[in-house]
Amino acid sequence: MEIVKTPAPPSGVRRLLWRLPIHFYRWRLGVLMPPRIMLLTHIGRTSGMPRRAVIEVIESGPDGYVAASGFGVRADWYRNVLQTPDVTVQVGRRVVPVTAVPMPREEGAELMARYGPRYPRTARRLCAIMGYAVDGSADDFRAVGERTPFVRFVPRAGRSG
Repeated sequence: MEIVKTPAPPSGVRRLLWRLPIHFYRWRLGVLMPPRIMLLTHIGRTSGMPRRAVIEVIESGPDGYVAASGFGVRADWYRNVLQTPDVTVQVGRRVVPVTAVPMPREEGAELMARYGPRYPRTARRLCAIMGYAVDGSADDFRAVGERTPFVRFVPRAGRSG
């Protein structure tokens, strides 16, 4: 694994394109998004207002969804969910109230070591966005996972739709 750049969140036109999937969800077209893409609705740590981000699901199951903060600890959504962890996620039409729980570094590393070989093209693309060049080995993906903050979104008791 090689660090090739330290990416900053997109700005300008790139930001508009990056946020375009949010509008698909607003227009009730979330069902058109692939199941590994989810809409996260969280509370801004400064404004106290609802904020939205579309993030990639690295793993999903009965214990919730896992996402990586591709822009590290500086990502607004990541900082917001650390401060106010009760959020909602939407995958397709399903809206789920969840609690955001930061994952231990070792757990994130092992998750990425499994994810990379299982979805090599997607994992390489994700690593490139995060500023890493990988050789495709589980060890390289594990090294990326050690440097990347992961969050598990655990379903809360209550209704989901």
